Amino acid sequence: MELAPKIEAILFYKAEPVSLSWLTKILEVKLEEIEVALISLESDLTARGLQLVRHNENVALGTASATSDLISKITQEELSKDLGRAGLETLTIVLYRAPIARSEIDYIRGVNSSFILRNLMIRGLVERKPNPNDSRSFVYQPTLDLLAHLGLTRIEELPNFDKVQAEIKQFFTDKEKNDD
Repeated sequence: MELAPKIEAILFYKAEPVSLSWLTKILEVKLEEIEVALISLESDLTARGLQLVRHNENVALGTASATSDLISKITQEELSKDLGRAGLETLTIVLYRAPIARSEIDYIRGVNSSFILRNLMIRGLVERKPNPNDSRSFVYQPTLDLLAHLGLTRIEELPNFDKVQAEIKQFFTDKEKNDD
């Protein structure tokens, strides 16, 4: 398989920006090959509803600007629906574990959480920030608006915060033991 479709598949699967250096590592190719493949992918996408979005050393798939009205309509429809169990579950994890990487959320839930996180970000409940420990990834945390909406001045005011924190810490300690 050519490099451009592999990159497209990775960007679709990750559903968030990835660094060019990470792509070179995971695909075991040189940066120049990634750049050529990105040009090819960008060209391939011009006739479709997606576009390549690049910022600094990161790249992601995004919706084409020609579809903005349609995407806006869908977004409004999504915002009018309840969060649902998966959304509430993910939001709870972010509230009690923040800042938390998507991989940790996925591990706790046992499923990919990228679309749920996107929905929570669209609603202004969760925000994504660069991971201070790994510039190639992001962490998620509750927004100040969410805390205000919940009537909290600090995240530590969440019900049973210390108890839940201890249980989460034990969960990850057990995970590390099982991974060894």
